[in-house]
Amino acid sequence: MEVKIVSNDNQLQEAFSIRKKVFVEEQQVPLEEEIDQYEDEAVHFLLYDQNLPIGAGRFRPVDGFGKVERICVLEDHRKSGSGKAIMDKIEEYGKREGYKKLKLNAQTHAIPFYNKLGYEIVSEEFLDAGIPHRTMIKKI
Repeated sequence: MEVKIVSNDNQLQEAFSIRKKVFVEEQQVPLEEEIDQYEDEAVHFLLYDQNLPIGAGRFRPVDGFGKVERICVLEDHRKSGSGKAIMDKIEEYGKREGYKKLKLNAQTHAIPFYNKLGYEIVSEEFLDAGIPHRTMIKKI
């Protein structure tokens, strides 16, 4: 598996395609909420397994934090270290860019995954696109 920073429109469309499958089709998030006004300012990441794109995520600066967003892996490739590979690459990028803390809004079912990576809950539960979330932070 290899995680790459998206560097062209074709790769960006592949990332969007994965996000649509996971968030729009599986989780019923409205497309207009999934693909949002922050796409152009975000740095996008794409996970490949033998040249096949299987996961995605994005990073953007928000209020002095590096904000990790839209982490997803196609269903057939979950539980294989794929999500961790994406997170490792994003954290590496955040450090290189000089960020001291990363922030994310975790779907509540994914909190144990982010806990294992060192993220700590810093908010009460809230709904985003009708899905329960909690904000988590990690010092890097």
